[in-house]
Amino acid sequence: MKIFYVSLIVLIVDQVSKLLVKGFSIPAFNFVWDGMHYTQTIPLIGNFLRFTYVENPGMAFGIDLAPTVKFFVSLFSVVASLILVYYIYQNQKSNLATRLGLALILGGALGNLIDRVFYGVIFGYAPLFFGHVVDFIDVDFFHFTLFGRTYDRFPIFNVADMAVSVGVFVLIIFYKNEHAEAEKDDLAVLDENQEGGAQNGAVSEEDSAVKTEASAAVTADEQDAGMVRKITIPEEDIPETSETQPAEDVKNNRPEGT
Repeated sequence: MKIFYVSLIVLIVDQVSKLLVKGFSIPAFNFVWDGMHYTQTIPLIGNFLRFTYVENPGMAFGIDLAPTVKFFVSLFSVVASLILVYYIYQNQKSNLATRLGLALILGGALGNLIDRVFYGVIFGYAPLFFGHVVDFIDVDFFHFTLFGRTYDRFPIFNVADMAVSVGVFVLIIFYKNEHAEAEKDDLAVLDENQEGGAQNGAVSEEDSAVKTEASAAVTADEQDAGMVRKITIPEEDIPETSETQPAEDVKNNRPEGT
């Protein structure tokens, strides 16, 4: 499915941006990219938008978790990603907006999943499933308190976080439209079925009337035929005329003295 290309693009952009920030090396080519120092800040639009390299050991917004909880969160991310892939595949006929939103969420989920599951092993600081998520997009925002912590800037995030947020926003916006369209389609089908039933009922009534008329005509014909049979006299019951009477009968009928 082509919609999975969206997830792939999100995943590639997310991982490339994180590696550029964190730094990496390719020993086979004797290549080393230093990246940014931890907590280093690079202003882009003054203090409003800047790159600040941090790592999130827990969940979103810097919420720290116990090791056992973190393991189950990472494992749940794997299962949720697989379910999301299956759901997108099974809903290929959904509208483009729905599939696009799901693909963005999938790409973002896979991007952070790689950090949690593999980064600890790849960079040698934690076992499998205990890696840290790399964040670097730092945006100024009004002060607010969330989960007992006060922020004077918006929590630092990454490309994967943006993809998930945009995907959820797209689903919220277009879900109502898709639901309304589905209801309209159901009503249209129901109206067509009702019209078809009414037409079939009319046809049945017409057929019944035609059958009734035909039956009446057959009954009338049968009655006429019966009357004909009743008034028909057999030929042997018809008396012979004088022209055909025998001579003996004629002689007997003559008056005396003739």
